[in-house]
Amino acid sequence: MDKFANVGWPEMLLMALIGFVLVFVVLVLLIYIMKGMGWFFARERKAKVAASAEHADDHAISDQELAAAIITALKLYKSNLHDQESEMLTINRITRAYSPWNSKIHGLTQVPERK
Repeated sequence: MDKFANVGWPEMLLMALIGFVLVFVVLVLLIYIMKGMGWFFARERKAKVAASAEHADDHAISDQELAAAIITALKLYKSNLHDQESEMLTINRITRAYSPWNSKIHGLTQVPERK
């Protein structure tokens, strides 16, 4: 107990102040390190996207080619089945009408009324 009796208030306050300042400085330093890492990785990602976009234009598949590939695959699959059915395949593009099942507004919780 005698070792703690010799410590004065000015020394304790100075140590507490140094501790608070040190924690604050480290937190600010961590913020700037995280921002720098975010900037670095965002720049790297943008470079990869730009490089892949140049190569994607060369190998782009149109919707008609994709539909033709699907129809060909289905025709080849159907020709290997035992039962012969009609060989006419049709792919129609359907625009989805509004449905309350996929509406996000219905998933929100309503605020109860206060009485």
